[in-house]
Amino acid sequence: MTTGPKPTSGPSPIAADQVRIVPANEASWDDLGAVLGTADAGRCQCQRFKVLGWIWRDSTQEERTAMLRAQTACDDPDAPATSGLVAYVDGEPAGWVAVEPRTAYPKLRTTPVPWKGRHEDKDDHDVWAVTCFVVRKGYRGRGLTYLLAQATVDHARRHGARAVEAYPMIVPPGKKITWGELHVGARQVLEDAGFVEVSHPTLRRVVMRVDFPSPG
Repeated sequence: MTTGPKPTSGPSPIAADQVRIVPANEASWDDLGAVLGTADAGRCQCQRFKVLGWIWRDSTQEERTAMLRAQTACDDPDAPATSGLVAYVDGEPAGWVAVEPRTAYPKLRTTPVPWKGRHEDKDDHDVWAVTCFVVRKGYRGRGLTYLLAQATVDHARRHGARAVEAYPMIVPPGKKITWGELHVGARQVLEDAGFVEVSHPTLRRVVMRVDFPSPG
């Protein structure tokens, strides 16, 4: 599997051998904070699909932070589960991706867009979901999201997932987006990791998926 297109100018691309990606419970809470603290995710704390109401009205910063800390189980390598992966570049915390069973995201299951034209069991805990990418300032535009996307596939497969899906956005020709809008990932990043488009519910949103072969 390739690691996708890399920048041809500006900061040098990050090589795979510079990167170590670990489950968040094997990372420190301080390291995860260093990544999230440089992005809009520092406010959201990856709770967009977990707070049932309007995230900024029905939760506080302190509540969201406490939720993420419990979900990731950072600093506890023996924890039975975690909610994402942390990437280190040359030993420095540089990236985060949220990936866990789709059933862990109650709001995702009630949001109509991802389900448009699809008919499947929303409560299937064997389907995992990738919902957020964050790259720390100073490491952006260097290909790290490609490595994070591939890591989600490997992580979900190792933990017995039947499939893993993501909800990236498309950038229409001539349109601009902000860095924060791409927290769900870009289509070309997911394609490079082996995800295949299964639906195209809106102009700017697609659902992509990797299905794993049945054992045996």
